[in-house]
Amino acid sequence: METTVAEKYRTVIGLEFHVQLLTESKMFCRCSAQYAANPPNTVVCPVCLGLPGALPVINEKVIECIVMTGMALNCNIPEFAKFDRKNYPYPDLPKGYQISQYDLPFCVAGSLELDEEDGGRTIGITRVHQEEDTAKSTHVTAPSGERYSLVDFNRSGVPLMEVVTEPDVASPEEAAALGRKLRQIVRYLGISTGNMEDGAMRCDANISVWPADAPTGNIKVEVKNMNSFRAVERALFFEQERQTRILESGADTRVTETRGWVETTGETVSQRIKEAAHDYRYFPEPDLPPLQLTQDWIETVRASLPELPAAKKQRFMAEYDLSAYDAGLLTQSRDLAAYFEAASDRAKNAKAVANWMSRNLLRRLNESDTEITECRISPEALAEMITLIESGEISNRMAQEVFDQMFDTGKSAPAIVKEQGLAQISDESELEGIVAQVIAENPAAVQDFNQGKKRAIGFLVGQVMKATRGKANPGIVNQKLQEQLRQS
Repeated sequence: METTVAEKYRTVIGLEFHVQLLTESKMFCRCSAQYAANPPNTVVCPVCLGLPGALPVINEKVIECIVMTGMALNCNIPEFAKFDRKNYPYPDLPKGYQISQYDLPFCVAGSLELDEEDGGRTIGITRVHQEEDTAKSTHVTAPSGERYSLVDFNRSGVPLMEVVTEPDVASPEEAAALGRKLRQIVRYLGISTGNMEDGAMRCDANISVWPADAPTGNIKVEVKNMNSFRAVERALFFEQERQTRILESGADTRVTETRGWVETTGETVSQRIKEAAHDYRYFPEPDLPPLQLTQDWIETVRASLPELPAAKKQRFMAEYDLSAYDAGLLTQSRDLAAYFEAASDRAKNAKAVANWMSRNLLRRLNESDTEITECRISPEALAEMITLIESGEISNRMAQEVFDQMFDTGKSAPAIVKEQGLAQISDESELEGIVAQVIAENPAAVQDFNQGKKRAIGFLVGQVMKATRGKANPGIVNQKLQEQLRQS
């Protein structure tokens, strides 16, 4: 059998995620880290402007956030760590260097397991370390045609955490899935919004393609400027195909370089030849002392970890007897999981709550671009509606109408049922009379039933529901129809 192009080559991908941390102040000064809504260059001080003689001071909360993430990613937490200067003269880096970490980061040698639907493979985590964000450059073209750049230093010094994976990712789909999984974790930890469109989470990818039966070489391409997980997947697909075409040509002309993703054209373009580590001239940061993390402090941080998504998903499956799909859906976020548990505790029927949330609530939230924390239906109100269904006061069909009105107005299910007269008719004597009238008005359907045509009963049930405007209890209607038809 002939080998296909896809089978001839394997893709090797390593990822770097930069995550902005939700702290009150910046990494090394007292300036607010909430910079986005402020006028340019107003949330600054001598430290984050890199002025001569200004000295940095460590933000302990940042270290705590990084160590929490490392623990969530199964990393080792060394007791000794230090800061380093990463030197490069960009206009958005006023000091001419970035305070980062090189050989002694806070977290090393971890792993992250993908969900089964994403392949279930375990991806190695090389390190989780501290960085500081740069200023923001805006490139402008004047009416005269002159091009220039504006620099806003509000973002300079905002705390960043970098998560670096091993080159274990085997496809663009896995890369996007890993990013979504990491975003879910940092949101569970409450340390970042993880919103790529806002720049709170950024992804760089190193990708290379090699013959399946040959060892990997030293060439790799870094891809930047991807501002969504869809863009990550599309950019890596493009780069995978570009490198495969070069290899198929018979002459490997690839170089180690940095390429930028262009969303509008759907392609990567070369930006510069890739730097090696020595090009950054790393050396220990002389203005900050090395840190000794005590075991007591490490264990205090460990004790503060919330229940993480994977553990919560497994607990939901065991405790509430949910499928892996439903448990995964309902643990997408801490707020969604908390909503489910609150509603289940009140309704005493976890599967009914899961069904209404997965089939109805999440759909309406997505359609209206509403967060679960902003939903007009409280967990208690959803549980109350489910109780009305189970007690027979409203049918499932009526409940859909009631639910939609609850979502739109915030009113309770009992109030809507009372206002609109939607209560289900379950009184047997009342339904007996309606059933008798329907039988009398539809002799042809009765004859069909007596001749063994089973579909006739469905028609008669529909006529009863029509006569009661959908309020009749279908179970009782079916029972009364069977009884009276046997007697006819």
